[in-house]
Amino acid sequence: MALAFAGTGMAQAKDAVAEPVPAPTPSNDELPKDQPVSDTVIELAGWVVATKDTQGYPFAIMDKAAAQILVFDGKGKLRGAAPGLFGSAKGDHVAPGITGIALSAIPGRDRTTPAGRFIGGYGPSSDAGEVLWVDYDSAISLHPIPPGSKTEKRAERLATPTPDDNRISHGCINVSPTFYEAVIQPTFKKGGVFYVLPDKDSLEQTFPEFAASRAGKSADEESGERHASN
Repeated sequence: MALAFAGTGMAQAKDAVAEPVPAPTPSNDELPKDQPVSDTVIELAGWVVATKDTQGYPFAIMDKAAAQILVFDGKGKLRGAAPGLFGSAKGDHVAPGITGIALSAIPGRDRTTPAGRFIGGYGPSSDAGEVLWVDYDSAISLHPIPPGSKTEKRAERLATPTPDDNRISHGCINVSPTFYEAVIQPTFKKGGVFYVLPDKDSLEQTFPEFAASRAGKSADEESGERHASN
């Protein structure tokens, strides 16, 4: 079935899944109109489904550079897409020792959202009740815009049509309350897998198996082109 929002980023992601994607409700597509989804995200989604990398669990792909979050169910069907807020500092690793200190004490250079493949789920926190942990060891969670963030204009940052102002958090990932309630909570109530694309590291470092598969595919295509010209 064709997506209801032809021309949006979600429409470009539909070819990455194994089965037709059901038309989403308006609350499930919050990406700015005509904002593209990168080829890397589309190819990674296709690879996750083809290799059954999540073993039937739902998953999300987070593109820090584009400030996008795409959410899929356990069968690889696209459930929603939205802009997200990420760590204010560019970087793909969490600095040692910061998980045990207050947020306000984290140096600006260390306010990063780590890249990689993470198995996460809901669990307790010391200050916010039960939260959706993307990576518990790094204290990185996915949650709605927190109360008291008006001075940082987090809601306004999510609403702008570009990702240029979406780096503001201490490392956690923020989405709008409506997207969290409509998509994130029901999709990940039993946990899931989170793929966070890197800022600085290569795909080979972050997702070696996916990168190897991608390289192999490119080599096969080049070989096929050479044979076709003979």
